[in-house]
Amino acid sequence: MRLLPTVDVTPNTNGLPGLAAIEKVVGALLTFGLVAAVAGIAVSAVAWAIGSSSSNPHIAGRGKTGVIVAGVAAMLIGAANTLITFFANAGAAIR
Repeated sequence: MRLLPTVDVTPNTNGLPGLAAIEKVVGALLTFGLVAAVAGIAVSAVAWAIGSSSSNPHIAGRGKTGVIVAGVAAMLIGAANTLITFFANAGAAIR
């Protein structure tokens, strides 16, 4: 039986030039995503209200779905750092 060498590479913040700029871009994308989620909730709530007041269950249902989807998107965007940290640590624990 042949033993393979082990590979032990860990992420570092010094090895990539421009990392600070990339972090700023990603932070701006997170902000843009949250603004889009707020707009999605506003538009979906208006559709939900119009559908409910006009007795149109299809539009009301679409509005409800939009509110839920935008809310879940905002939750995932807000938890992005925590989720990535959790899964990176879980992956690093596998040996």
